[in-house]
Amino acid sequence: METVPALFLTGLMVGYFVLAGCDIGLGMLLPHLARTPAERRRLVAAAAPYFLGTEVWLVGAVGVVAGLFPALKAALVADLWPVLTALLAGWLLRDAGLWFRSRVAAPAWHRTWEAAITAGSWVLAGAWGLVVGGLLAGGSPASPFALACAVCVTALFALRGAAFGAERLVPPEAEPVTVPGPPAAGGGALLVAARAGTAVDSAEAADAAGRATRVLARAALAAGGVAAAAALITGAAPDRPVAALAAAAVLGAVLAATAGLSGPRLSRHTSALAIAVPPLVVAAAVALPVEPVPGGTLALVGYALAPVVPLMVLGQVWLYRMLRRPAPTAGFFA
Repeated sequence: METVPALFLTGLMVGYFVLAGCDIGLGMLLPHLARTPAERRRLVAAAAPYFLGTEVWLVGAVGVVAGLFPALKAALVADLWPVLTALLAGWLLRDAGLWFRSRVAAPAWHRTWEAAITAGSWVLAGAWGLVVGGLLAGGSPASPFALACAVCVTALFALRGAAFGAERLVPPEAEPVTVPGPPAAGGGALLVAARAGTAVDSAEAADAAGRATRVLARAALAAGGVAAAAALITGAAPDRPVAALAAAAVLGAVLAATAGLSGPRLSRHTSALAIAVPPLVVAAAVALPVEPVPGGTLALVGYALAPVVPLMVLGQVWLYRMLRRPAPTAGFFA
């Protein structure tokens, strides 16, 4: 495999997993975190603007595979086409839910598209887990080892969403709102009221997300242990087991630390590191079928993408920092 294109593709997939894990994970946890209409609106408002930017990384990765790795593209389609079909269906279902939920002001309409967001997010996370597991298992996504890897990756997506939700679902600070005072004050006194939608119920979603980080980290750690046991029992092993073992050790250490944290605390950072490991494992431990990249194609892609990549990275960093703020309960998507 050509080093520069391989690193570029790996970087794109790591960026996608780390950033898209926020909105995919929030969608997965929607029924658990958001119980009231205000909480559901805030959760959708928290996830919706984010997916528009993070999908840029996936589109870029697909373009790199199509242009620079035709053998890899053929192998993925041949071995994993049912999983990729489910991935595309989950992607479309989740995005449709985010786009259409607020278009009609009716509770039944909202519930329908909220179910679509949740179902699509779970399918999307599970399909990515099967892609990772299938690649590590040599193209067989139905093996016990691949299924255990898929469960672990799915839990990592949920962990990432919970860590993101612990920040993003905090109600915005109350703004002073003047309302008429009681009659005893002669009607001239003013009371300070919280902005509508910042009731105590709204804070429960962020608290529940913070508590869920420990549980989800433990679930991912247990699934990783099952995957390791399945690899030993069935004899499934990546092409470069030493690299896979090293990455798995890093993932285990990160998850063990997250499982011991009380509340979100450092989980925003540890969840990002944990969800970055699966694509790194595939890149380091699997000898993917590739062909030498023609020099002209590599030069064309380099000249076309080199100026764009720094802007994309800076834009995503700015987007992430901006959207770490508490989400409102109103907006285009909510």
